[in-house]
Amino acid sequence: MMKFERMTRFKSFEMPTVVKSSVGAVHHVGEEGKKLGVSKAMIVTDDRLYQAGVVEPIERRLRNAGIKVFVFREVRGEPDTFLVARGSAAFNEHNCDGLVAVGGGSCMDTAKAIGVEVVHRAPVLHYEASDQGKPLEKRIPPLITIPTTAGTGSEVTQWAVIKDPEREIKFNTGGPLIAAHVAIIDPELHVSMPPHVTAATGIDALSHAIECYTCHWAQPITDAVALLAIEYVSKYIRRAYADGHDMEARHGMAQAAMLAGLSYGSESAGAAHAMSQTLGGMIPVMHGQCVSAMLPAVMEYNWMGNPEKFARIAEALGVNTADMSVEEAAKQSVREVERLVRELNIPSLSEQGVNPGEIDRYAQAALEDPQTVGNPRDIDLEGYKWLYRRCLGLEESTLS
Repeated sequence: MMKFERMTRFKSFEMPTVVKSSVGAVHHVGEEGKKLGVSKAMIVTDDRLYQAGVVEPIERRLRNAGIKVFVFREVRGEPDTFLVARGSAAFNEHNCDGLVAVGGGSCMDTAKAIGVEVVHRAPVLHYEASDQGKPLEKRIPPLITIPTTAGTGSEVTQWAVIKDPEREIKFNTGGPLIAAHVAIIDPELHVSMPPHVTAATGIDALSHAIECYTCHWAQPITDAVALLAIEYVSKYIRRAYADGHDMEARHGMAQAAMLAGLSYGSESAGAAHAMSQTLGGMIPVMHGQCVSAMLPAVMEYNWMGNPEKFARIAEALGVNTADMSVEEAAKQSVREVERLVRELNIPSLSEQGVNPGEIDRYAQAALEDPQTVGNPRDIDLEGYKWLYRRCLGLEESTLS
């Protein structure tokens, strides 16, 4: 497809989610629940956060507002279809009429998928965003998302990513009907993130912004939020990594994750997410670390697909490009992200347990992922094999 044809393609952007943000914003969760008409909320979280006492103040404020509460704390790692089924059964069994997701992307995606099953009375797998699935037909129950990490942007995205253990893949389900009704972004909830989680989730946000800014389906409104997200990550991630109680840095990274999530208002990301999403369905890798390790190599492959935008990324990352050609500035964006990943001690794919002997399998899965279509440079099976070899240190850099 020619670039002009992509420019003339009909596009839309919807933002169904109301965003509330400030230090201490979570104190208002009860009144936000009342405004949505919730009488009994199911809090979707993980046991680690529950045991750490993060959930109790939220539960208390909901109860103080007259909202009954049931806590579903079974999220462990990235959600699969079995977890979602248990959650939707619990929602119905306890007569809940609203959802409050507290945690990272896994908790928020679980809550969204539970909402899909509750209103459609069918497994979320039936609504896979592919040729095999059906489009969502009903709005999920009132959902408040409260992120405790700054990475996925799931608090505002219109997607949930769920594992299908039988096929060993992750699949997307989504659209405006799955989005949260209200997102409450409070950086005070982020201070307990250890440095390695701060790094991995923060680079995940950066990858959302970079891929959505450069993908085929980008549009001016997503470009705007993506560029600001890149600037925020560049300014704040090192500070948040070095000092978890730097509230200004935590606030900046929380906003970066949210803005990058909004950039996902486009229909696709690109090869880094096609690779990390499919790889996560086959082996137990942490999504944030996985996509962070892949991002520099994918940018190295992709820069020539849209050099002007990659040059603009370099500027957003703080590089002085005044005396550089567009090509050199584009290449410098790759080097800058590679340096950032190194400084934040992101484990390599080899350190994460990725097997070089399985490259053919990994590459085929990535090629079949729907996000491949958004990649700014045409990519085929051999392209994905090269990317995996590059990520695993089996190929030399192509940057001169």
